[in-house]
Amino acid sequence: MDFLTIISLLIALPLLFVVLILFVPVVKVLVAKFVSNNGYAPVEGTLFGQVLYVDHLYDYQTQVAKKLPTYRLIGLAHSEISTTDIRNAEHILKTSFNKYAKGRHLQEKVSDLWGDGIFAADGDNWRQQRKLASYEFSTRVLRGFSCSVFRKTAAKLTRVVSKLVMSGQVIDLHDLFMKSAMDSIFKVGFGIDLNCLDWSNNEEGTNFTKAFDDANEILNSHFFDPIWKLKRFLNIGSEASLKKNIKVIDKFIYNIISTKKKLLGMNQNPNVKEDILSRFLVESEKNPETMGARYLRDIILNFLLAGKDTTANTLSWFFYMLCKHPLVQEKVAQEVMNNTRTEPSDANFDDFAATITDATLDQMHFLHAALTETLRLYPVVPVDGRCAQVDDVLPDGHKVKKGDQVYYLSYAMGRMPYIWGEDAEEFRPERWLKDGVFQPESSFKFISFHAGPRICLGKEFAYRQMKIISTSLIRYFQFKLADNAQDATYIKTFTLHMKGGLHVCAIPRTT
Repeated sequence: MDFLTIISLLIALPLLFVVLILFVPVVKVLVAKFVSNNGYAPVEGTLFGQVLYVDHLYDYQTQVAKKLPTYRLIGLAHSEISTTDIRNAEHILKTSFNKYAKGRHLQEKVSDLWGDGIFAADGDNWRQQRKLASYEFSTRVLRGFSCSVFRKTAAKLTRVVSKLVMSGQVIDLHDLFMKSAMDSIFKVGFGIDLNCLDWSNNEEGTNFTKAFDDANEILNSHFFDPIWKLKRFLNIGSEASLKKNIKVIDKFIYNIISTKKKLLGMNQNPNVKEDILSRFLVESEKNPETMGARYLRDIILNFLLAGKDTTANTLSWFFYMLCKHPLVQEKVAQEVMNNTRTEPSDANFDDFAATITDATLDQMHFLHAALTETLRLYPVVPVDGRCAQVDDVLPDGHKVKKGDQVYYLSYAMGRMPYIWGEDAEEFRPERWLKDGVFQPESSFKFISFHAGPRICLGKEFAYRQMKIISTSLIRYFQFKLADNAQDATYIKTFTLHMKGGLHVCAIPRTT
């Protein structure tokens, strides 16, 4: 390809894309008029048209789904089917599990960072990782170790908030939750103290964190950017940035793997194997050909993706909802007070965090309900799905062609009146309680942790971490938005990332 051809493409393709976007309303009408459904889901528009709604995509999907529970978007090579029908979700995630896979469409877009890790893997590769991860998550050693880490992180976070309160500063809780989640996941996952919450951050750790977040945002753009492959070929723009970020990420991760291998070889103390990476390294020694450095790298990054943004984002939305609903915040605070013994004036955060046991948390049904209600409205992964491996028919009667993507819209599902009732868009934790006791729903109705054979292994870990942190913060502080008129919104990434942070004022509880 000569230089002039490249320049012509760089000019022509963006112009073509703009033309397509400008005429999306016309294209949408024409497609809906001339494309026959013939048993397929009704056409809502084209894949290109989604770019018009990218800043509020999940709310746009919600409005469409209220009229069309299942609809179709037309692409150049395949269709994308979006659904909020619980039966369809159960069909692709469980009943017909073997007919659907993550598929190459996803894998080619995310492989630079996620590699062959569990989130993008299919077939035997996925089954092997799932089996090993399932065993590790079920061990009592990991559970005890993680709880200890969560308590220490909660105490450190509460101490940081206390210092900010004393200095009269407005607090960005979202930023603090991201840092504390990174600290926790590195300690539980890799046995490393990253110390993101400390005032003087580790520069290498900071650079890694930024590279990881930026890389995920760029990967997400692959689903909307029609010329990302060309940019990759030419190594320009966002693809050049992605390449640099991957280098930073890989250097950091491979250094961790090398360091942990040396520590395992030097130290025979069984406690050194508490973190997940050490336990995977022990397994890799049994299968060095299939569980090499690249395999471990992919596992680490997938585990990091699962453990950092998930809890941090949910806590951000949770405290946002508590600020928007002060009566709910006080009900949570009262439950915390009733189930803990330290006095409000006691500022020994470490001692208090140490008292937050599983038995204590099990008594806090309203806290659990409020967190679950947050996840219903603000699910960790707002959209997820599968690629059809064969022609199929969904339970609602709509046909699916081999190669079609079928997405279930978690964000929209949490707002559907035909699933949750007429008050579906209201934040009401009481909907989860019966006589004060938490009542779970089907994982296909409350789909925030996925469902079926690929249901989230870390669900209970996530709840425990979020409840420990929430208990510690709410025990000592009352939170209010710095700007009462603030309406939080999201950034379009793989997880429901809060845009612009969560700026609050914290008031010490003295009574």
